[in-house]
Order: sequence, then C-alpha cells, then structure tokens
Amino acid sequence: MRAVFKREFKAYFTTPIGYIVLCAFYAYLGLMFWTTYGAGVPDITGIISGTSVINFFFIPILTMRLMCEDRRQKVDQALLTAPVKLISIVLGKFLAAFAVFAMAYAPTVIFELVFASKVSVNVMTYIYSLIGVLLLGATLISIGMFISCLTESTAVAAILAIVVNIVFMLMSMFSDAVKDNKWFGWLSKVFDKLDFITASENFNYSIFRFADIIYFVSITAVFVFLSVRSLEKRRWS
Repeated sequence: MRAVFKREFKAYFTTPIGYIVLCAFYAYLGLMFWTTYGAGVPDITGIISGTSVINFFFIPILTMRLMCEDRRQKVDQALLTAPVKLISIVLGKFLAAFAVFAMAYAPTVIFELVFASKVSVNVMTYIYSLIGVLLLGATLISIGMFISCLTESTAVAAILAIVVNIVFMLMSMFSDAVKDNKWFGWLSKVFDKLDFITASENFNYSIFRFADIIYFVSITAVFVFLSVRSLEKRRWS
C-alpha cells in the first residue's frame, strides 16, 4: 500500500494537475479569508463551510485519474497481477488523493492563528469544522474513485463524478419536493439520509456526533469496497 500511495501522490505533482488544483483552492481560501477578515468576523467555520459546495466540483478533478489512468496507459494488468492485495491498491490510491485534499486546507491553520492573535477563539470549533469537511472529502473521494473504475476516460470520470455529486448536493431539495406527496412522501426520509451537506454542517455548529462520523465512514467504506470489487472483476476477466 505504501508503494502505491507514494506512486499516486507523486503523480499529482509530476503533472500540472496537483499544482493547478491546489493553487486554485488556495486562491479561493485566500479570498474567503480576506473577505471574512475585512468584515471583522473572526470565524474560521464560515471559511471552511464555504468550501463544502466547491468540493463537489473540486474533488472529481483529484479522483478522475485514480483508476482509469492505469487502464488508459495499459499498465493496469501489471498492477492487478502483482503480488499486492487489491485492497492495498485501492487504499493506497484513496489515501494519496485524500492527502492532497487535506493539503488544500493547510492555510486554514494560518488563518486560525491570525484570528487568535486578534481575539479569543475556540480552537475546538475550528477542529470540529475541519473534521467535518475532511469526512465529507473522504466520502466524495471514495465515490469519485469508484466512478474512475468504470471508465478509461479521465474526462468522463470527472464529468460523471460531478453529476453524481450534484445529485447528492440537491438531496435536501428533492426531500422538500416529495415531503408532502401522498405516494412518494416516504422518499423524503431517504433523501434526508443522503444529504451530505447537512451532515457535514453539523460539525460547523460544533455538533459533534459519532453518528455523523459513522455515517461518513460507512459510505466511504462502501465505495472503497465497490472499487475493490470492480478491480477484482477486471482481474479475473
């Protein structure tokens, strides 16, 4: 797993994709901080929560090449027939993407220190918000990675992941649309359960519930498992 992680993590920075994505994200964070600081609002949670929707479009760029790039370059069979467990391959790729994603939030540490130098801050509020967005990111990465298993085209993988993410992002809207419907009202509860944004925003309000952690970890585990199964199917095909 360590070898796969190093290979995938290095790949982000041997091509422009890692630099472009991180620079764009840092620019957005910097703008959010400048706006928040300029308004005299020392609230780091507002900056972090403001990136939640962006991540639905940002993460597919990170995950689009995780699996399909090997197929496109015709090196996937060498990887699949190597004496390495499939779960190690999947987790190595997953952790590489997650590491880059976590790096995107490194500037928030500086932002919190700047706020702390001016006013008294609640560090735990920052930590809760960071945990929430990292859990959301891990879930979206696992989804994007699974979608990348289904195609050889990085562009198709990115577009499909964005479409799926938009569907998840609109779950609260779907829930409201069918809530009072006589026949489909029961779907409202299903849509509420799949509302990633609401679950992650609980952390922004310092609502730390193990149920939310288990929720994100469970969905992440499901899509990691599906990625393993997809590779297993290709190994024996």
